[in-house]
Order: sequence, then C-alpha cells, then structure tokens
Amino acid sequence: MPLSPLAPKAFPDLPAIDGVTFASAAAGVKYKNREDVMLACLSAGTTMAGVFTRSATRAAPVLDCQAKLGAAQSDGAAILVNSGNANAFTGRAGTESVAALAKAVSDVAGIPAERVFTASTGVIGEPLPHDRIIATLEHLHKAQSADAMDVAAKAIMTTDTFAKGAAKTVSIGGKQVRIAGIAKGSGMIAPDMATMLVYIFTDAEIAYDPLQATLSKLTNRTFNNITVDSDTSTSDTLMIAATGKSGVNVTHDPIFEEALHALMLELAHLVVRDGEGATKFVTINVTGAASEQDARKVGLATANSPLVKTAIAGEDPNWGRIVMAVGKSGALADRDRLTITLGDMVLAREGWRDPSYSEDNAAAYMKNKNLTVGIDLGLGEGAATIWTCDLTHEYIRINADYRS
Repeated sequence: MPLSPLAPKAFPDLPAIDGVTFASAAAGVKYKNREDVMLACLSAGTTMAGVFTRSATRAAPVLDCQAKLGAAQSDGAAILVNSGNANAFTGRAGTESVAALAKAVSDVAGIPAERVFTASTGVIGEPLPHDRIIATLEHLHKAQSADAMDVAAKAIMTTDTFAKGAAKTVSIGGKQVRIAGIAKGSGMIAPDMATMLVYIFTDAEIAYDPLQATLSKLTNRTFNNITVDSDTSTSDTLMIAATGKSGVNVTHDPIFEEALHALMLELAHLVVRDGEGATKFVTINVTGAASEQDARKVGLATANSPLVKTAIAGEDPNWGRIVMAVGKSGALADRDRLTITLGDMVLAREGWRDPSYSEDNAAAYMKNKNLTVGIDLGLGEGAATIWTCDLTHEYIRINADYRS
C-alpha cells in the first residue's frame, strides 16, 4: 500500500508510560509475514475507561469491553488486539472467541479475565481463528517492553499506510505527567462515540468516573468530528488507561484535560490524513448556525458529500456543491444570509457570488494539501469544526479489492 501523501515524516518518539508494557507478534489471522497481534499489560490499580461505537451491529469484543468497564480497578489489566478479522457478525462463535482469548491472557499473564479487554479489526462476518492468537500469547507475555508502543501501533493496522502515535508531557504540581497514544483507522470512518481503534496511556492518577466523563466529553470534540467516508464501523473502540504511577491526581485538572484533548485531536487528524486514497486534508468550519447541532449537521453533510469530496480531489473550487450540502443537511438555513469561504477568500455571500471572487485564485488554492472551508449561516451562535479528506479513485480500488 503506497504511503499516504498526507503522512507525517516519521512515527513520533513516544515516551515510556510507567506501568505499561507492549509486545506484538505474527499470528497469521489474515496477513502473512507481518505482525498482526499486540498485547499491552497494565500494572495493578490501573483505571480503564472507554467509548465505543453505537452501531446496532457491534462486534463481540466491543460488547465485552462495554460490559467490563467500571469494574473494580485494583487488579492489573491487559489489552489484546488483532488485525485482519473484526470478529463482527459472528454470532455465538464470536462471543466464545472473546471468552477464550480473555481466559488465555488471564492464564498466561495472571490478570483476571474480567480485566482483559480485547479488540478485533478487519473483515466482518468471518469466524475469528482465535487459536492462532492464543498460540502467540506466551511469546507476547515474555516479550513485554515499555519501549514497544511503536510496534504495537504497527500490529493493529489494516488498510492504514502508516502507524499513528502521539504524546504529550505536562507539569502538574511540579511533577511530570505523561500521556501517549496509538490509533488505527483509514476507512469506514464516521465515528459514533469513537473511531476505529485508539488506545491512550497515561501515568496520571484518576478514578473511573471522572476519567470516563472526561474521555466522553473530549471524544465529542475530536473523534466524533472526523469522517472519511460516512461509514461507522462495527468495531470502533477508544480506551484510556491511567496507571497512577506518577502519583499526580488529575481529577478535574485543566492542564491534564487540555493535554489529553490535544493528543486526541492529533490522533483524530492522523486518521483523516490516512483516509483511504486521501490526497487532501480538509477543515470545515461552520459558524453562525442556529445551534451547535445544526452546525454539526451542516459540517457533516458537507464533509460526507461525494460531490464535494470529488470536487476537492479534482482541485475544482465548485462552491455550488457546498451550497447544495448546506441545503440538504436538515439544518435551518437562509440562502440570503449564507457566506462561503475558501482559505481567506470569500466565494459567496448574501445569496450570490461575491464580487471579489476569482476562479483562478480559488483553483490555485485547491492545489494545496491542507484546505479550509468556511460556512457561515448568519443565523445564530452555533459553531462546529469537522475534519475530512477527499474521495479519489484510489478509495474505490482499495475497497473493491479489500477481500480479494
């Protein structure tokens, strides 16, 4: 798979998080000659929180993780992830696979099965060959390393063209608190409480309820505002593990929350930058809506429009398609109050093409890799920002050949 033209120059240097170790292995779930399983082990007392897809066809691992959240946090914990098979729409067999994997990790690592959180990503509707994963667990347990978050990020990739990671270090009360995270996601991205797979680790100390509340709030400002193709996965999982090893309690701490928000936004943007076939990263700023809900409707209608996305791919400043998207969004709108901008150029305002509009200047701007679209509805104070990418021939090729 060719590297996305929007990829960062290199995987970042992620700090070790005290109380967390990683390892990866090649189980041959689907892929040959590549690592496709990762195991993360977390120290006793680690707080786990998470948000998940609200798809009506949630995968067995998602249902299991949801059931386990909020349980006693005194024991250690483990996260086991495989790529290549989503273990979704697999009926009773899927539930049995999750139970078998949790028990096997418990037996090998000495962690209670109710504290083993599994995730699977890949093809839907195929039974998970969990025996292949179980066969790697002895190696995964023995190979645990605090400095292996990068290999874990690679092991959870499917159609991703690059591994995704981010980190933040902040000073709170004179002590350092570290946060680091990894993500996978490229297609089937229109999250509903999460995005594909994201795992965040911190040495901060915080109880389950405030951590869960903070994660849910920040998800709505980050991962729930990205879209690649308008499709929500059966397997979307976002989890955070707080080991408490720094000894710094961050409950309701604004410095910690700001750092976590920045990290989550960085990971969310990386998912969009690796959108299947993407060549443009697009920020859509909606202002002047009657409500925040209406602003999100307009932003998502624009970001998910195949006509808008293909115009962007063709570097065509066809702002008429944005007008179309606003009109179909279901949000309150008034043609004669609408303003549309591209970068710092005003394309249209007050129901008409702006007198200053230059097709040549707009077309030149469209050649940039990073684009900003502004939509002001002129009706109120509602605002939202949505991030997306273009829709190219490569997206069709990737998805047409996905199971071939």
